[in-house]
Amino acid sequence: MSFDQHRAPTAPADESVVPRRGRGTELILLIFAAGISTFAYVNVDLGVRGDVPPNALAYLSGFFLVAGIAHVVIRMRAPYADPTILPIVVTLCGLGLAMIHRLDLTDDTTLAATQLTWMLVGVALFIGVLIAISDHRVLARYPYLAGLSGLVLLILPLLPFIGHDIRGAQIWIQIAGMSFQPNEAAKIVLIIAFAAYLVKTRDALALAGRRFLGVDLPRARDLGPILLVWLGGLGILTLQNDLGPSILLFGIFVLLIYIATERISWVILGLLLIGVGAFTAYHVVAHVQNRFDLWLNPLDDPSNQIAQSLFGLAHGGAVGTGLGQGYPDMIPIAESDFIGAALGEELGLAGLTAIILLYALLVSRGLKAALVIREPFGKLLAAGLASGLMLQVFIVLGGVTRLIPMSGMTTPFLALGGSSLVMNWALVALLIRLSDAARRPAPTATPSFSDDAVTQVVRVR
Repeated sequence: MSFDQHRAPTAPADESVVPRRGRGTELILLIFAAGISTFAYVNVDLGVRGDVPPNALAYLSGFFLVAGIAHVVIRMRAPYADPTILPIVVTLCGLGLAMIHRLDLTDDTTLAATQLTWMLVGVALFIGVLIAISDHRVLARYPYLAGLSGLVLLILPLLPFIGHDIRGAQIWIQIAGMSFQPNEAAKIVLIIAFAAYLVKTRDALALAGRRFLGVDLPRARDLGPILLVWLGGLGILTLQNDLGPSILLFGIFVLLIYIATERISWVILGLLLIGVGAFTAYHVVAHVQNRFDLWLNPLDDPSNQIAQSLFGLAHGGAVGTGLGQGYPDMIPIAESDFIGAALGEELGLAGLTAIILLYALLVSRGLKAALVIREPFGKLLAAGLASGLMLQVFIVLGGVTRLIPMSGMTTPFLALGGSSLVMNWALVALLIRLSDAARRPAPTATPSFSDDAVTQVVRVR
């Protein structure tokens, strides 16, 4: 079935039959999500201090209140949205907050309060996006403006006075004492630009060129866009000393081209370009070379992040040490880059697998919306947002488990990071909007007479 042939089910013939919206299901799942988050929070204090925190009920009430406000907005603004997306996100945020709180108790910090503040900001942006964007198709009107805006956001950290270097990566801007990663916003803006661009050009990109080793290669004239994005990714990597955003943006673009054209040759070409780019970066960018060397030889210095991450995962084993009973504080920057390893130690392989399954379910709901939605831009946008989330989780957790080199990116919704958390809530708002469009019943066509039909009736009379 081709890209344009996926269609949503038509509206029921009987107008009295109202499709199920799933808002009641969403509310029940949110109660469970708030309960799981509070249970994790209480277990942290029991493991570290040996008693129940006095604010447990207030924590549960506040968590459910915030989730409930988001639920009410969905009920009003996107009533047909997928009922599982918001509860999954709330559960992930709750588990991340519990682990950051656990590290606070050991390190005598207050990072959980900061993360909670950013979560409230993210929910506010989530609500704002749902209210401001009532139809996702308006985003397709300005593809080149979106692309330019995304590039500007990527360049901002390189500007003097506001650009800021943290741990060797020039990906931050600092304004009024607050740090922000513009690439988190650029990711969403560029996905919108990619989707709008490919809707217009997918027919040309789908045309095959020469056949080589059983694979239909694209025509030389169509290679411009992918080469441009590839060179842009290499430029960002070289100037900012950061591997993660380059791989993420290029990977999203390659996946969107494949979804739009259904030609495996674009994936093969993309993988080859990633290989060439990684080889070039290793020999040109010292920061990237250090990451590769650390990946290949993590035990040369047992105090580094990857070595401590592997020790923690091994200590956790299959079922974990229990919340508050491990040593995640021994992992450098455990609250941010390596929160996956911290959770893996105290929740074990079983708990970390459950978290990965939550991400898989979230991505699958986005991809389902892409399959069902009725028009090409919405399909590509939903697929791009879901694919971006999937790639980011793979890149981060792959680095934590030493499957691939570390990228320095944060785990969505779990890790400490204001810009990442806030912009991922905006991404979820767009997925909610797209799933609402996908699940909403098709409007019933109202019969009407054309001018010719009226003329024929008059003549007959």
